[in-house]
Amino acid sequence: MRFPTPLFTSRLQRRYKRFLADMVMPDGTAVTAHCPNPGAMTGLADPGLRCWLAPAAPGAKLAFGWKLVETATGLALIDTTLANRIVAEALAARQVPGLPDYAAIRPEARLDAESRIDFCLEGAAGPIWLEVKSVSLSRGGWAEFPDTRTARGTRHLHALTAAAARGEGAAMVYLLARTDCTRIRVAADIDPAYAAAFAAARAAGVQMIGLATAITPEAVTVTGPVPVA
Repeated sequence: MRFPTPLFTSRLQRRYKRFLADMVMPDGTAVTAHCPNPGAMTGLADPGLRCWLAPAAPGAKLAFGWKLVETATGLALIDTTLANRIVAEALAARQVPGLPDYAAIRPEARLDAESRIDFCLEGAAGPIWLEVKSVSLSRGGWAEFPDTRTARGTRHLHALTAAAARGEGAAMVYLLARTDCTRIRVAADIDPAYAAAFAAARAAGVQMIGLATAITPEAVTVTGPVPVA
């Protein structure tokens, strides 16, 4: 996925109210950018970090959207809304390992009365339901998900578990949204309910797929699989 317009460098002053971030541009101009990440962003929202901003679409309330941040060990994608676009490109290029053959990719598919799933892959063997999560927390050499409690994420796991129990294909794709980790695990201490749902889903046959990314100010692309513990 290439960014459609060049990104601007800046320095973070503060992130607040979850979706707002005050930045300083290289010429000293202060701007407020939209922060498209509802999580805790632990280690990614420290004042002084170098950031990259994209110009917002015409009519937006804020002139910029925050896309990337540079830590002491690498780059991270903070815009969680881009994860589906990145994975969609990887699915179209058949770069997601371990999936049965599929002929069509249907986004935002209705799985049951309560759940929409990011993708339904349609193939001769039946549907493959696939949910995507962006992983940006790093602790102890691991990339971890989630970085805050997520009842919605737990519901997705339950829905995929039910699909697997019906004999349908089901998979979780954890997109590694930073360049300084090579393995993924569940942050059980942050969200025990999610961890329990993850264990039950894996036991029921839901595939747990990790994807590494190459991240630059020009593009974010899938580079290959990473293990999910």
